[in-house]
Amino acid sequence: MIFVTIEGIDGAGKSTQARRLVSRLEDEGHDVEFFREPGGTRLSERIRTILLDSDFAIDPLPELLLFSAARAQLVEECIRPALADGKVVVCDRFYDSTTAYQGVGRGIADPDWISSLNARVAGGLRPDRTWLLSLSAEEALQRRAQRSKPLFDDLPVLPEQALRTEPDRMEQSGQAFYDRVAKAFDELATAEPDRVVRLDGALSEDDLADTIWRGARDLLAERAGA
Repeated sequence: MIFVTIEGIDGAGKSTQARRLVSRLEDEGHDVEFFREPGGTRLSERIRTILLDSDFAIDPLPELLLFSAARAQLVEECIRPALADGKVVVCDRFYDSTTAYQGVGRGIADPDWISSLNARVAGGLRPDRTWLLSLSAEEALQRRAQRSKPLFDDLPVLPEQALRTEPDRMEQSGQAFYDRVAKAFDELATAEPDRVVRLDGALSEDDLADTIWRGARDLLAERAGA
């Protein structure tokens, strides 16, 4: 069917919007699979615990490879089978996050190298549409400072979700890091306007949800008429 992703820096509200989109799609009778990155498979969830654990000191290259390993497993074990079954797949983050966080934020690779790696890891799979919630690093930091959240983001299905207020390992990366990540996301939207739709992350949650829903509805209509 279709594969869509929602991106943005930590604190932009992407997980909330992903859940709202999934709920709306299900209400409209669509068969939906929802995944988050890293995660979605047993292996990927194990990798996630390592990547977010502030007790681990992980150098940039191992971090990149761990994210990529989690994604490769998710694509082959879950996303491709779901698409083959005609389902709508919604993913909270995909390879754009690797480009922004590891490629630019960590400064580990030039755009061509990271793009080639991402394509190989995803086996050539490309989202049909990506909504980018664009928010300044400063505002995102303020949002993160104000919230309490489950240890592994906001998915209610996991038993490990004791509330925490301390930042995870990625969130401890510092203001300059997040400035680079935010800039990288905006550059991705400029480079791929046919796929990436940039939305103002400062808009209300309802306004963003309505805009994303209209885009998803139009995309489904196009696919049905193709």
